[in-house]
Amino acid sequence: MENLKITLVQTNLHWTDIDANIEMLTRKIAGITEATDLIVLPETFSTGFSMSAKQYAEEVSESRAIAWMRTTAQQIKCVVMGSLMLKEDNRFFNRLIWMQPDGNYQFYNKRHLFSYAHEDETFTQGEEKLIVELKGWRIRPLVCYDLRFPVWSRNLDENGSSEYDLLLYVANWPERRVYAWKHLLIARAIENQSYVVGLNRVGNDGHDNYYSGDSMVIDAMGQVLYHKMQEEDIATVELEHSALMKVRETFQFLKDGDVFSLNKKLKIAGH
Repeated sequence: MENLKITLVQTNLHWTDIDANIEMLTRKIAGITEATDLIVLPETFSTGFSMSAKQYAEEVSESRAIAWMRTTAQQIKCVVMGSLMLKEDNRFFNRLIWMQPDGNYQFYNKRHLFSYAHEDETFTQGEEKLIVELKGWRIRPLVCYDLRFPVWSRNLDENGSSEYDLLLYVANWPERRVYAWKHLLIARAIENQSYVVGLNRVGNDGHDNYYSGDSMVIDAMGQVLYHKMQEEDIATVELEHSALMKVRETFQFLKDGDVFSLNKKLKIAGH
């Protein structure tokens, strides 16, 4: 199977200014010269992590940010992903968009809403997993606070088989809790025998919360392949599928895991 190239865009964001963020990201992406398969943007990249959904959430059918993702993916011929504050059927979602170069997309609604910031009082909780495929890789995208809940990211289906090869988090994770961010990302890689990518923003938001980035790429043994803190950065990292398979064949830990069903109502989108 082919290797996978992932480009992480660790960036500051303009607070609740959709047009400014689109313009800024357009410039940054235009500067990417290396071929890539997937560009990863932060959580709520068009607005920052605001709870003012009534004022700033876009209707899905009219979203400038989704339209921009579609145009960008088509132009650079790779998948573009990140989460957005969106409105649909009179409900608000923190929705991760997986935009394909052909203009079609899949999405995942954030399941674990950050009650500490009252996200659960504004947004609707997601109920479905999303597992997507890219160049033969099975990828599980999740959003920020999901990182704290290992059962939700568990890499075993009800038959005891591995569900994914790459676990991918987009986030607005404040610097004051970054110790947990870094160590939980490593833990998820080790326990799931999977590559893990965590993409976080930098800078201060509209509530003066500071974000240090600390975006990371980690292999299935918990070794850190990329880590950038405190500053904006655009980096492309190549993941080797053969190295992942070697780890799983040498240390067959997943097969010894406990098999259980989290919730009968949950579905895997696209499966």
